Amino acid sequence: MRRTLNKFCPTESLTSRSIHLARKNALRKFYECGFSYSRKLTAHKSCVNYLAFSRHGGRWLASAGDDCRVLLWDFSQEDVVCPGHAFAGPMVSFFWSIVCCFSGGADDVILKYDVSTLREVGSTSIGERSWSSSVERYGDHDDSVRALTCHPYEDEIFISARHSESASHSEDGKLILHDSRAGGRMSAAQGTLQHTAAFTGVQHHPVMEHVFATCDVHGHVCLRDTRMTFGPLSRRSNGGIVRVYNTKLSRKSAGYLSNPESSSLTFDRDGGKLAVTFLHYFPTIYAMSDPHPLAICTGRNTPDGTPVSPPQRSYTNSCTMKSGAFGGPGMDEDDMYGAGSDDFRAYVWRIPPLMTLQGLRQEITPHDWYAREWPDTVGELLAFAEGKWESRYVPYEISMPLARLNGHKSIVNSVAIHPSLLHIATSGVERQIILHSPTPSSPAVQNLLPTPPTVRMLQPQDLAAQRTFLRALFGPHPTLHEDDVEDDEGENETISLFDHILRAEGEADVFTMRRWGEDSAEDSEDEDEMTIDVFDTSHSDSSL
Repeated sequence: MRRTLNKFCPTESLTSRSIHLARKNALRKFYECGFSYSRKLTAHKSCVNYLAFSRHGGRWLASAGDDCRVLLWDFSQEDVVCPGHAFAGPMVSFFWSIVCCFSGGADDVILKYDVSTLREVGSTSIGERSWSSSVERYGDHDDSVRALTCHPYEDEIFISARHSESASHSEDGKLILHDSRAGGRMSAAQGTLQHTAAFTGVQHHPVMEHVFATCDVHGHVCLRDTRMTFGPLSRRSNGGIVRVYNTKLSRKSAGYLSNPESSSLTFDRDGGKLAVTFLHYFPTIYAMSDPHPLAICTGRNTPDGTPVSPPQRSYTNSCTMKSGAFGGPGMDEDDMYGAGSDDFRAYVWRIPPLMTLQGLRQEITPHDWYAREWPDTVGELLAFAEGKWESRYVPYEISMPLARLNGHKSIVNSVAIHPSLLHIATSGVERQIILHSPTPSSPAVQNLLPTPPTVRMLQPQDLAAQRTFLRALFGPHPTLHEDDVEDDEGENETISLFDHILRAEGEADVFTMRRWGEDSAEDSEDEDEMTIDVFDTSHSDSSL
């Protein structure tokens, strides 16, 4: 048999590289102009708290919120205006697998929607669509679902993070491995990991099938291996933990550390970068292989480099659960990260290469930290430390976002970046999703309008605002409105409710809200946990 050898052709290689670079430069020019066009996608009757594009092309955008519906928006259309399909179900979190969308909520039920069985969008109204044949239910547990994540290659395998209130009124957490393959079932005990704190996020590595990351209300962020997390006790080790990330903050003037709550986390497409959303702090970028943070994403400057000064507001996260997303539409890597903010915007930052960030990160010995002054341009320098007498790590600050996405009237909770089209979707307290683009048209949308260049200012409380707030607070459901989705009265009450929360909590200091002191009883318990969860290089090398 004659063998055909693949020969290297310098001319073809150079041509391909030139095309790749030209394409990359053209896309960067689009991004640098900002995402200044947008459209509101209206169909929900409540806050829209979660957005996610489907894998492998991003045909579907799934959206969900307090109205207990999952809506699917079909980006294979020429002009996305309304959702093509809707599923009923409680919503707290959802995640896409290869061809399925999983959702879970406060009533302990997880629903699996097989989008490969859906019909094309037709003329029938959403409420009349039959979806029962496309849905599988998982309801054999008695606690609510906080987060979900799917195996990178198997639709039948996923992990749910659940929490329940114990008799002592503390929230305990558990991870449950679901495996519906024939012959692949574990017992309930073997497929469950109990934890002393409620999990706030779980995310499977996009490439390494046994690796996943978790975060919890105590601020712990860990990398775990399913082979050591689940199964018989004889196979388990250290809760499956192979790496513990450094998440405690240090400020020289404070005699203690702060452990901000880690409210969500996500990998980039290759799994080399991990972003953590912290309450009362900034989105923080880690390399998967490095326990210390490399960068923080702030809004200290505008996209043109101008410093943001009062009374202008910038990126903050103090009031709601938020989820960010990596992306790089049309690129061969995810070099952008997007997140919502309490200042009624979403932010997109360009993330430098990991090697560059490692060179820009500053490491300070404990002696130098206490012996020298460490001024910052806007106040006292903050660093990450694993203990009071450990080295300090000052991650590089990405202070100039690539873009600030306007158009919202209240807090933005979720950001989703399309994997191939130049679109970013944002949502939050309002009922509308906003689809952003650097151009007025694309293969999926037509005739987008310019986005307003400014956002609504948070006004001081007055008598009218107080009345609106009270109507929302004592109404039947503060964030759900069954009337016409175009009616603004109910939504204004919801916005007023969150305005009130922002006035009370929006400027909270993380060191005041979250104190981690090594001498207190509660913190000693955390320290014991960390001793058990300590990173063991022998385990990590063999598992990863």
